[in-house]
Amino acid sequence: MSIIPTSHSSLSTWLSYLEHLHRQEIDLGLDRIKQVAARLPIELDSIKIVVGGTNGKGSTCAMLESIYLAAGYRVGLYTSPHLIRFNERIRLNGLEASDQQIVEQLAIIEEARGDISLSYFEYTTLAAILLFKANDIQVSIFEVGLGGRLDAVNIIDADCSIITSIAIDHINYLGDTREQIAWEKAHIYRQGKVAICADPEPPQSLIDYAQEIGADLQLFGRDFNYTGDQIQWTYIGKNQRRHALAYPALRGANQLINAAAALTAVEALKMSAPVPNQSIREGLLRVELAGRFQILPGQPTTVLDVAHNPHAAAVLQHNLHAMSYFPYTTAVFGMLDDKDVSQVIKCLEKTVDYWYCASLSGTRGVSGQALADKINSLISKDKDGLPEVRVFDSPHQAYEAAKARSNPEDRIVVFGSFLTVADVLAHLPSSN
Repeated sequence: MSIIPTSHSSLSTWLSYLEHLHRQEIDLGLDRIKQVAARLPIELDSIKIVVGGTNGKGSTCAMLESIYLAAGYRVGLYTSPHLIRFNERIRLNGLEASDQQIVEQLAIIEEARGDISLSYFEYTTLAAILLFKANDIQVSIFEVGLGGRLDAVNIIDADCSIITSIAIDHINYLGDTREQIAWEKAHIYRQGKVAICADPEPPQSLIDYAQEIGADLQLFGRDFNYTGDQIQWTYIGKNQRRHALAYPALRGANQLINAAAALTAVEALKMSAPVPNQSIREGLLRVELAGRFQILPGQPTTVLDVAHNPHAAAVLQHNLHAMSYFPYTTAVFGMLDDKDVSQVIKCLEKTVDYWYCASLSGTRGVSGQALADKINSLISKDKDGLPEVRVFDSPHQAYEAAKARSNPEDRIVVFGSFLTVADVLAHLPSSN
């Protein structure tokens, strides 16, 4: 039996305890967390926004946070997973929660749960809710972890829910069709509340579920949209247009769809939390989020992207193609075994000249050699012997080798998993 940490224990001690406490790393279902939540003071007086989807959740959450902060509201943000520090998951008024703040909530949850076993994600979701309440947050933003219907975040009775995109991912938990996955995700919608879907091709199961429960469904292309030129863009909502908006500081082709979804939520909630145009401009200009088509300063050009499924990899390929010319592109590539590795590789095969395959740690990590074998079986070499495929023990080792191989005018793309990007970020000089 593990020694139970206390409010005086370190955050690392608590996280180690939580990692080993529950029998399953991913254990979907709301029964356990609802029982414990009933013993805690978690009723939030704030506006509550829940964001789900296959890709684009983190970007949309970051934009909402930045916009509401620019408008002067006290904002709480809960996201997952983290890249370097656990504290990234819980933000209070634009700042990461401190170790002590998080530990105090974990100790309260530990005492309240009794003999009910909670997963790591369930603990941290409750901790975020408690911290938002303790800090008198006015706008609470929650990112769904996995799916929607059985995800711990779904204990939140959202005032507005957003689904950013629906693609094939986590098939062991959510199903292997977009219709099945959309039905799972749509369960974050609520009766009588605005339910936003930013996917340009929403599955019928999502539309049917929203209609069945009486949610106010707003669809991209039907109820909201955007237009833009090279300098600025316009948001087009059901009842409001916002002109002359700055492009989001987050790079990439899909960010305007994410921004339009965020502004639809802002419009839906304007009676409770009005936001002026200037705050939206400022919020979009200031928004930051590591690992989403993030370009590091210096040469060779290095792009970090947490693309880890075919839909995200296709977006990454589109964004890479839109960049200027680079003689050679090296991929630092690491994946988890529950992802469609073959389709992710195929998305990037016409762009990558050198595949530097990195092993990821943990039970779900794919070995670099297995990735290399997959690439060699899928992609034929050209007359110059490209693509060249090499194997490394870790992403940061692969990245160092990629830098050594590349000329200043070349490009390096680090992608395939949050863990891949996190390992490279953690070893950058500014992260130490």
